[in-house]
Amino acid sequence: MLACPGFTLFSSLKRLFSWILYIIILIFSRIDNGLAQQNTIDQYNVVWNNQSKNSSESMPCGGGDVGLNVWVENGDLLFYVAKSGTFDHNNTVLKLGRVRLKLSPNPFAEGATFQQELVLNKGQVEIKGATSGLSANVTIWVDVFRPVVHVDVSSNKPIRAEAAFESWRYVDHVTKGKENNANSYKFAPQGEVRTLKDSIRFAGDDVIFYHRNGTERSAFDVTVQQQGLDSIKNQLFNPIANRTFGGSLSGRGFKPAGTYRGKYLDTEFQGWKLVSASAFRTHALVLTLHTDQSERIDDWKQELENLRKEAVTQAKTAQMKTQAWWNEFWTKSFIYITSPVSSPEWQVARNYQLFRYMLGCNALGKYPTKFNGGLFTYDPSLTDSTMRFTPDFRNWGGGIHTAQNQRLVYWPMLKSGDWQLMKPQFDFYRNILKNAELRTAFYWKHKGASFTEQIENFGLPNSAEYTWKRPADYDKGMEYNAWLEYEWDTVLEFCLMMLETERYVGQNISEYVPLIESCLTFFDEHYQYLARRRGSKSLDGDKKLILYPGSAAETYKMAYNSSSTVSALRTVLTRLLELPDTYLTAGKREAWKAMLERIPPINYRSFDGHPTIAPAKLWERINNTESPQLYPVFPWGIYGIGKPGLDTAVNTYRYDKDVLRFRSHVGWKQDNIFAARLGLTDEAARLTLLKLGNSPRRFPAFWGPGFDWTPDHNWGGSGMIGIQEMLMQVDGKKIFLFPAWPKTWDVHVKLHAPYNTTVEAVLKNGKLESLNIIPESRRVDVENLLR
Repeated sequence: MLACPGFTLFSSLKRLFSWILYIIILIFSRIDNGLAQQNTIDQYNVVWNNQSKNSSESMPCGGGDVGLNVWVENGDLLFYVAKSGTFDHNNTVLKLGRVRLKLSPNPFAEGATFQQELVLNKGQVEIKGATSGLSANVTIWVDVFRPVVHVDVSSNKPIRAEAAFESWRYVDHVTKGKENNANSYKFAPQGEVRTLKDSIRFAGDDVIFYHRNGTERSAFDVTVQQQGLDSIKNQLFNPIANRTFGGSLSGRGFKPAGTYRGKYLDTEFQGWKLVSASAFRTHALVLTLHTDQSERIDDWKQELENLRKEAVTQAKTAQMKTQAWWNEFWTKSFIYITSPVSSPEWQVARNYQLFRYMLGCNALGKYPTKFNGGLFTYDPSLTDSTMRFTPDFRNWGGGIHTAQNQRLVYWPMLKSGDWQLMKPQFDFYRNILKNAELRTAFYWKHKGASFTEQIENFGLPNSAEYTWKRPADYDKGMEYNAWLEYEWDTVLEFCLMMLETERYVGQNISEYVPLIESCLTFFDEHYQYLARRRGSKSLDGDKKLILYPGSAAETYKMAYNSSSTVSALRTVLTRLLELPDTYLTAGKREAWKAMLERIPPINYRSFDGHPTIAPAKLWERINNTESPQLYPVFPWGIYGIGKPGLDTAVNTYRYDKDVLRFRSHVGWKQDNIFAARLGLTDEAARLTLLKLGNSPRRFPAFWGPGFDWTPDHNWGGSGMIGIQEMLMQVDGKKIFLFPAWPKTWDVHVKLHAPYNTTVEAVLKNGKLESLNIIPESRRVDVENLLR
């Protein structure tokens, strides 16, 4: 296009309008429904005044679906780069690489003053250094709306910059032993497993890098063959084939300067170096990323180049929109405990916000945030010294979805109002629905979606957990596995989350209703199918389903009418039937009512004369340390404050010998949630202080490894759920405020409730100082239970 005065004026007006729009967004994002909230999120910024020893002392930074681990070590700024959906042919979630930045003269040299800060309201990391009259600031931020990382450097004197993209995948790598826990083969690889090298090169003034899944035999191929599904393979959804991910590193005024080799901790790497052509007071680096299932690599490269051009030309506008997004994120929901800084209660609130920040970094991903580290894993030997593997490692797999753990990452998003963040998890199940239905029809010749506990991102059981050494006559649809056999019901928690988004925010869930119905159909048809295989009747003498064999979580095995399954089916069916007629035909509504009538009752047992909820009617053995006898309390909400049988549920918490034996705050343990739901204030507070207290890592919300990995996201998620339930619980239209909250914990809280309701309250000195309910008409439904 030829330059002209009119076009220049139009561009200037467009930029001016963008700035005005940004200012308006900031102003309105800080108006907090009449309760002044003067950027209080700033009190939780993490500030370090000395450099890090290694990557375990890194700081998370991210946005959209990109996560960085940022740290400064020996004067060099480094960050790992992770992105949602980077599955290789072994179904490992690979990091994209590491970026290293050196400045000369170096403001971060030994003896320099130093500060690194996670600025939450902007979603960015700011690093400052000064020595011998030289000072410099580095800002690292990720565009929320494009997969682009920006590194902006400014200094009071001209300096040179050297940036490098470093990769340990410059050669093929054979994974052995426990290192295969990062992929789908885990403890049972069938032959050699090899992580294939990336393609990395200079392209003009940039470094371009990518990993592409080609014709090699993949985890999908191996699993389909193992489970006897070759005849329907061409009908199955395959997210691995042709998956390509990578990006480019570029900088204004930077030129290629060759490659080098090195070793960081346990891993050798190669670096591709860019250097600034001269000394400047400002430097700008752009790391552009792209992930897709591209038939042709040229298509992927063209899309990457388009993104790179947008990133460079629209950086200022993108930064404004990104900061506005984070401001809105923090004003939408919060929990501020006004205790002295660094007190245990203050740490709980701060770490709640920090963990929510990490979840917000995958708001727009196509794949859910993984429970075993999310986007923020780092060198594994710093978590377990015996695991001297590459930075790609995480325990419990990459493409594998462990539903009992994943659910805890996503439940807290309802009350925090982060419904946008729930879509990747919901779509995970929607995308694999067809595969789950096909396997049901193939093995058992009936309808419904069968989702096992450890499923791959293509909807089939993980090959290692399915087990290679199986009896020849064992049901091929089943996992031959002591922990996972007959555990089908965790998917129903995600079904309830989908239904709850409709109730909370009026979200249209039409695309998910077929999934919910298919999951319910599986239980109805499969357990009648199993009953007919054992005898002549498909229902028991009371015309109820016989849920045998079943499983109460992974703990009570070969269970008969597991209380967790009974509660799940009852609650999901009840909520499905509460949907408006636009979702269900009259015929379907009658069919689901009939199924609800077929759900058997919950069973009970007693301890020292105290009636309690039983894990099941019968079971054969105990295999793990969960407490599914309390799942009717959470997540299923059959027992709780204001509901019949609360004393029986409290007895279960207090007297059940298994529940007492299994009690803990570590990892995915839910005792803090159970205590809150039951109104046990002192116990909920005790466990919450343990659950959300500072981690032993430098970044206080990098919990773990617990039972899984570091950072342990189901640890953080269960902590979030528990503190939310202490503050507010809901039952239909009822809203219970402070049902398990200590009077001595001053708090300013804003949470979301069903029917497009927000609840904001200030508690001070044991008294409710202010309460703002939107809409005001819902105030009549609020009951203050503070006692």
